[in-house]
Amino acid sequence: MARFVVTVRLPEYFDEAFMALIPAHRSFVNQLMEEGAVEVYAISADRSRGWITMNGASSEAVRLVVEQLPLYRFFRGVEIDELFLFDSTASRFPRISLN
Repeated sequence: MARFVVTVRLPEYFDEAFMALIPAHRSFVNQLMEEGAVEVYAISADRSRGWITMNGASSEAVRLVVEQLPLYRFFRGVEIDELFLFDSTASRFPRISLN
């Protein structure tokens, strides 16, 4: 299984239709996290972009999942890049404390 980073461009303004879908969107993202399809989900402080680190068989398989996101129709752009390397402190062993 390959790992991908998905970059999404969000609309400049969030209208009522967008805001109404946020709970369903977060619920679906949480479900994907529990299933292991999504590892990281982040939105920029200015709320203009988002990044999703996903696992999938191919970029097309990842795209099919992204297209199921409740907010997908509001995205102004979606880029999917396969990662060669993904390292984070979250995936390492906890630091040992000698207390």
